[in-house]
Amino acid sequence: MTPFAITSPGRILFGRGEAGKAPALLRGFGPRGLIVHGANPARLAGLLADLGVGQDGIATITCAAEPSLPMLETALVQARAHKPDWVLGLGGGSVLDIAKALAGLIPAKAGPMDHLEVVGRGLPLTEVPLPFIAIPTTAGTGAEATKNAVIGLPDHGRKVSLRDDRMLARLAIVDPALTDGTPWAVTLASGLDAVTQVIEPFVSVKATPYTDAISAPAIGVGLMALQRLRQGEDKGARDTLAWVSLSGGLALANAGLGAVHGLAGVIGGLCPAPHGAVCGALLAPILRANRDHAAAGSEAARRLDVVFATIANHLGGAAKDAPDTLAHWAEAAGLPGLTAMGFAPDWQEKTAEAALGASSTKGNPVVLPHAALLDALRRAA
Repeated sequence: MTPFAITSPGRILFGRGEAGKAPALLRGFGPRGLIVHGANPARLAGLLADLGVGQDGIATITCAAEPSLPMLETALVQARAHKPDWVLGLGGGSVLDIAKALAGLIPAKAGPMDHLEVVGRGLPLTEVPLPFIAIPTTAGTGAEATKNAVIGLPDHGRKVSLRDDRMLARLAIVDPALTDGTPWAVTLASGLDAVTQVIEPFVSVKATPYTDAISAPAIGVGLMALQRLRQGEDKGARDTLAWVSLSGGLALANAGLGAVHGLAGVIGGLCPAPHGAVCGALLAPILRANRDHAAAGSEAARRLDVVFATIANHLGGAAKDAPDTLAHWAEAAGLPGLTAMGFAPDWQEKTAEAALGASSTKGNPVVLPHAALLDALRRAA
């Protein structure tokens, strides 16, 4: 067996009611804290009150949109002035990303551009990040289990990462009750992101026995949970989807992703389309492209066939038609195409070109040519 490593948060608590343990656990990280939360703190008012918001030593920052460099720079000034001992992200993937970035950058002597990948200098952090604690309130990105924070750079038309092993959460609390009542459009988009993030690591060239063990079983149950939630609110399905999201975060942290996220990272820098919805629109055409380009009898073909069979088992149809079945199901469930999300058709060429060099694309099971990526974008439009 080829040697492999396992990267994960220091401690993970999973289950309904586990978020109630946060106040006592946070005290162990120090008296001064910074809490980053979403645009609507009202639904989290009770938990925020329990965490001591409004008391001396506890400050808050609101993240009302997907993180951008200007947003991060503004938040960093506020955060450094507060001098926190720890940073908590309480919200969706965007909230967790900016909280994670703040935890990494507050002690840093340099600014974000010195450490951001691709468009920045990509230098390693020289100072130890503050303890980062993650409490997700959506089931999708798995950001509670990853070591990178994704930041948009509007001037460059890209999304890139700030990355460091020490940015992993010291504590991740995944309480599915915090996702109850999430609107269907958000559930669908984030849920398809979660499913994508167990499929891409499973078929990745970097897959390991560990990532196989947590990703393969999550594909089918993720699809099943989405089907149940499409019919109406279901606590059991919420629990399942939260587990799939966490599994995806753990899997991608150890096996990487693929061309879906390679394209999505570029698209996210060009327009404000929701990341999960973009991944959902791209998943089916990239699965088809990967299978078409996988050599007969190869490990890539075998793994893709497992995914195709799993989709067919849960959504119906023949295994060979799984990408079409998935695309039709998502469309019927209300997922818009890329054009409806604001992605202009004349951006397709440059998006495909940029995605070829994206870090996520390096994990793709086969090397897809520019033409295949361009065809996938057209199908997802």
